[in-house]
Amino acid sequence: MTSGKDKSNRYFMTSLTRITDLADDKFDVERIGRVDWGHGDYVAARVTGRRSQLYQVEIRSGRMVEVMEGDVIIGALGKRAATLEGVGSWEAIEDDGRMHALTGAGLLGKATSTSLLIPRLMTLEYEGHVMRDGNTLAMRDFIEPVEGGKFDAPVILMVGTSMSAGKTTAGRVIIHELWNAGLRVVGTKFTGAGRYRDTLSFGDAGAEAVLDFVDAGLPSTVVPRKRFKEAMRYMLSRMAAIEPDVVVAEAGASPMEPYNGEIAIDALSNHVRFVVLCASDPYSVVGVQTAFGLRPDVVTGPATNTTAGIELAEKLTQLPALNLMDPSALPRLRELLKAALPDSYGSACLKHRFA
Repeated sequence: MTSGKDKSNRYFMTSLTRITDLADDKFDVERIGRVDWGHGDYVAARVTGRRSQLYQVEIRSGRMVEVMEGDVIIGALGKRAATLEGVGSWEAIEDDGRMHALTGAGLLGKATSTSLLIPRLMTLEYEGHVMRDGNTLAMRDFIEPVEGGKFDAPVILMVGTSMSAGKTTAGRVIIHELWNAGLRVVGTKFTGAGRYRDTLSFGDAGAEAVLDFVDAGLPSTVVPRKRFKEAMRYMLSRMAAIEPDVVVAEAGASPMEPYNGEIAIDALSNHVRFVVLCASDPYSVVGVQTAFGLRPDVVTGPATNTTAGIELAEKLTQLPALNLMDPSALPRLRELLKAALPDSYGSACLKHRFA
């Protein structure tokens, strides 16, 4: 039996294991037949191949650690479908057990398409499944129980025209503004295949609590619609138990990609009070508006990096466009947030700051 604490006892625990007790309690690693593998299973995999800049893993704390050939990581089998970086699936892994780290967080599968603009993905070889008492362990085995409460908090929803469109940055800025106003904020990432440190950054900005799809037992949200709907219900119940004044919610990538963003948006529709569209370019804003009937309250992201981009975005959409990285844009952002959340702002909210 082995106990893994990041590098102790030869295992690097990736951030997808953060919902587990694997760093503290004993487990076995045993090889099983390929036909018995399943989505979300925890597996041990040995690092192989020539190193690149992507030979790093994010451990449970969110810290990035460089790994070398021969190191063994514990990650979870899953799928990724990133438009700008790579596509892969655990189902594509063959009997030889060769696979890739599809993300630094420990999402494991075989890459089927990768961008020529990124370094080579980390290659790995299957060592075995994480086991206890002869049973495989999967992410679903470590979902924290929660009382079924009714979610009724107002939501600020951030959507993007693509990955890397500035959603996390916008979320941090907005959470910080709400925290400064005295509100109890929950920051959450409902969809994607992202890194834990992105979610943690919401807490650094002032969120009382942070939550993402990993807490619901998913390595990514490229899953069947039924499974994702179950995960959404769970995440909403978790947030309801916290009783926030407002939720700042990121619906990863874009709602048009296979991460179930449209289901997340639909589940939140009755609670959304303010929509932030993070756009990679001004023209993509029009595409998302047309495809989903979304009318954002503000446009931000790389499309607003310059005054030319801001002017074009506003001309195309008739919406306010703000570069949230620019401090001069914050007074206007505050005005928009106060107008969207009239019941949340005010002296009554200060009790959370000084309780």
